[in-house]
Amino acid sequence: MMRKGHVRILLAGCAAVLAATLGATTALAATTWTIKPGGSTSAKSGNAIFIDTATGTKITCQSMTTTGTFKSGSGLSGSDAGSITGVGFNHCTGPLGVTISYRATDLPWHINVTSYKSGVVTGTISHMQIKMTGPSCAGVIDGTSATASDGVLKFSYTDSTGGLKLLTSGGNLRYYDVRGCAGLFDTGNPATLGATLVLSPKQVITSP
Repeated sequence: MMRKGHVRILLAGCAAVLAATLGATTALAATTWTIKPGGSTSAKSGNAIFIDTATGTKITCQSMTTTGTFKSGSGLSGSDAGSITGVGFNHCTGPLGVTISYRATDLPWHINVTSYKSGVVTGTISHMQIKMTGPSCAGVIDGTSATASDGVLKFSYTDSTGGLKLLTSGGNLRYYDVRGCAGLFDTGNPATLGATLVLSPKQVITSP
């Protein structure tokens, strides 16, 4: 038979676990976002650079452009805080002047914000897929397969400048269904995309 003292200790322990669990749940639920002004946006970068990190092949586009929207208001979820509905990669060239065309597919892509500190937001662009074509060359950049449309790219966004920087680490992009390409790219190789897009109008994204 369990002694009363042991019962009190057991109940106290259960209460502590429950309080900790409820506290964690409350903290997660409290992570909300404010976005101003929201609405339609456009963005343009300087050079946008694709790299096959296994072969070292670098393709440099003179610019990258996007159109999309952001939610507006406060108390917003960070998931699907915005969307990218149009993407352009302009004049992309690589080794020996080879020209590669990139086309964003399965739009819209999703903008998700995950953390905020001192005016800088970090997050991800998800649901990504990009098809590429060139002289005797074709392939797909995606996440887990050529047809998954689950590519993810990390970014950081600075409220004061409106600059959204695509990061070359922390994503899951890979090359798939590569045909031809003379060894410049290979199926299964990791892919990165680096650029800094300047949003217009500039968005102020904060949490809480």
